[in-house]
Amino acid sequence: MADERLRIEAAQKDPGRFADLYEEHFERIYAYVLRRICDRTEAQDVTADVFQQALANLHRFEWRGAPFASWLYRIAANAVADHFQRASRRSSAPPPAESSMDEDYEEVERRAALFRSVDRLPSDQRRVIVMRFGEEKSIREIAQEIGRSEGAVKQLQWRGLQSLRAQMIHG
Repeated sequence: MADERLRIEAAQKDPGRFADLYEEHFERIYAYVLRRICDRTEAQDVTADVFQQALANLHRFEWRGAPFASWLYRIAANAVADHFQRASRRSSAPPPAESSMDEDYEEVERRAALFRSVDRLPSDQRRVIVMRFGEEKSIREIAQEIGRSEGAVKQLQWRGLQSLRAQMIHG
């Protein structure tokens, strides 16, 4: 916590230091926004807005012992609400119902941990996992795109999933 406080104070004095806070919190804020908006492009735009607002208002942030992420989640929740308000003006579709913040926070943390775990995979495994589950490509499409056999792609996928499972179990 003290380390986080020092990073926040440094960024308040020098906005160039905000990049450290951005890197540390981007995945969880993006996962939070994406879970609500369910459209990657729009979620990326809203997440960018969240960090722009955070940077613009960083001088107003006061350390009260709560994690910096809590402040970012509040900005993100408002940005998501604004997004749906704008969208509802364009259509009559209601925004998704909000679930409890504790469940959302746990889910976002779980997803952020998964993103970090995927980033730690060897490049071939990471590429296959992202293409298969992130881009929802078939084994055949992946094999053609990376120039490997379908068997090799299946093996890379299996190894990647085994590694992810081990990382998630053992932290």
